[in-house]
Amino acid sequence: MPVKIKRALLSVSDKTGIVELARSLQNLGVEIVSTGGTYSKLSEQGISVLKVEDLTGFPEMLEGRLKTLHPFVHGAILADRKKPHHLKQAEDAGIKLIDMVVVNLYPFRQTVSKPGVTIEEAIENIDIGGPTMIRSAAKNSRSVAVVVDPADYGAIAEELLKTGGEISDDTLFTLSVKAFQHTCEYDSVIFNYFINNLNAEKKKSSINVRPYLKIDCTKAEDDFVESSAENAIISVSETFNDVLKLSYEKIQDLRYGENPHQKAAYYRASGAGPGVFAKSLQLQGKELSYNNILDANAAFAIVKEFEKPCVAVIKHNNPCGVATAPTVTQAYNNAHFGDPVSAFGGVIACNCTWTSDAARFMSDKFVEVLIAPDYEPEALKILSERDNIRVLKIEFNLKDYLEKLSAGSSKYRGFDIRGIDGGLLVQDLDASVYGSLEYKVVTDKKPTIAQVDDLIFAWQVVKNVKSNAIVLASAKSTIGIGAGQMSRVDATRIAIEKAGEKAKGAVLASDAFFPFGDSAQIAIEAGVAAIIQPGGSVKDEESIKICNQFEIPMLFTGIRHFKH
Repeated sequence: MPVKIKRALLSVSDKTGIVELARSLQNLGVEIVSTGGTYSKLSEQGISVLKVEDLTGFPEMLEGRLKTLHPFVHGAILADRKKPHHLKQAEDAGIKLIDMVVVNLYPFRQTVSKPGVTIEEAIENIDIGGPTMIRSAAKNSRSVAVVVDPADYGAIAEELLKTGGEISDDTLFTLSVKAFQHTCEYDSVIFNYFINNLNAEKKKSSINVRPYLKIDCTKAEDDFVESSAENAIISVSETFNDVLKLSYEKIQDLRYGENPHQKAAYYRASGAGPGVFAKSLQLQGKELSYNNILDANAAFAIVKEFEKPCVAVIKHNNPCGVATAPTVTQAYNNAHFGDPVSAFGGVIACNCTWTSDAARFMSDKFVEVLIAPDYEPEALKILSERDNIRVLKIEFNLKDYLEKLSAGSSKYRGFDIRGIDGGLLVQDLDASVYGSLEYKVVTDKKPTIAQVDDLIFAWQVVKNVKSNAIVLASAKSTIGIGAGQMSRVDATRIAIEKAGEKAKGAVLASDAFFPFGDSAQIAIEAGVAAIIQPGGSVKDEESIKICNQFEIPMLFTGIRHFKH
């Protein structure tokens, strides 16, 4: 049955819209009870409101830590209106029932996000009374309306006005679900903060914290646009837990999925921090498609691991051109001409400010999406003349990202989450910083310094190519890529065919070992001058022998980079 709202308790940290809601309640004759700052704000606006201590007969104390933890509050919320003995006990105790609880919680996430915040400051921003009231009201949702989201105030006020002060069963239940979500997210943020501090300080104790995996699910601060799950921020202690809990917020519905007959939506992991793809801001162009989002995310994942200006051109989730250079324009030029045919209609990412020169170079090319951390004003002006290009800006600090990633910071630890029929697969992201590779030269011939630079570049790129993957590179630019083939030798042939004459003197990277010597043989015959691969095949000696025969250096990394 609907609940008639006669008395409401309002106690909010986020005071957005609270005055308007209180006024609507007052106009319907609802008695309003409040605490601290909420009481002051409502009183200042001329709204008739009681202090909680007027209800309980007990003052706030312990610097505000103790306000609402009292039977006159929780008895008033928890009494089941359908049970006469509950109502009798409340009446005998002098408890006046509360029919609506409007509460949101201390800004814990905002507090711990500030530079230099101490654990003591964090502790003081852990809300106790708020979550308790929310949970009490949500448990008793058949009798009490619990409102935690300011975005719902307007709909609540409208329903009360239409019904003469009543809230329907459907609304009560929906509000209770949101309330439990609110407290769940709040507790997860607190846990993540403290477990990260525990891990960072390597506390020694005979008490073990259970291994835990959970996406940080705080509410996002801005109005825009996570994401692909592979950019989710996840807190982890030691290993994967038996239960995985995910929390995502919908960014938008998409026109369709990979194909027009598939429905699709775009979600971001709640609480995703800055620098992730799904927190990018679209500056111009029509709505992003499902495939645009996949490709743009893949493109930016490549460039953000390079220190120098880097540009990647993506088609169908594979790079068709990647290059680093002293300038953005030069990097884009080299990436584009790595495979100009495939670059048509591609998605482009850059790891630094997009320049006006690069925008001019793009002016005669068909590009679906461009994403960069920033843009020169003149570049945006040039791009604005082509409204068919979707332009995205991402809040991303390259230096900070690379430093934290090199140090193994948990803040930048990413996970790849993929759906399967009836389940999920979760793994570490295959993230690495350009130049951090350790390798072993396994041939008689040693590579030159220039070859080593190109080999490491090609190795960094090949891990972002669908397996089986082969990358040919020269002067820190790709010149031929073989992707997603069922056999490695076919991937090698495709990469060589794309490179053409440019294969002579180039280097080759393979994401996994050569199962036979045929790939090395084909590459060398095409003019490839150096090779890098993981090694580990029972036929390694066959490949090494071929390279020694033609005096071609080959490096083993001991690391495989499959990308299925």
